Amino acid sequence: MTTWQIVRVVAGTFILLSLALGIPGSPLFMSPWWLAFTAFVGANLLQSGFTKWCLMEQILRKLGVKPGA
Repeated sequence: MTTWQIVRVVAGTFILLSLALGIPGSPLFMSPWWLAFTAFVGANLLQSGFTKWCLMEQILRKLGVKPGA
């Protein structure tokens, strides 16, 4: 997998998990504050779409993951 694929898989996983933990109807509900994490991930995705810079992608490159095309 390339860096951009990993970033999207991790972001999607974080969003789904934080929704499961933050929505009162969910069997995994812990606290509505988990929705703040959902907003944080979404804001980072939005920011990286406009600026073409993503911290997680930078970290993955330094760990030796090949960049996406």
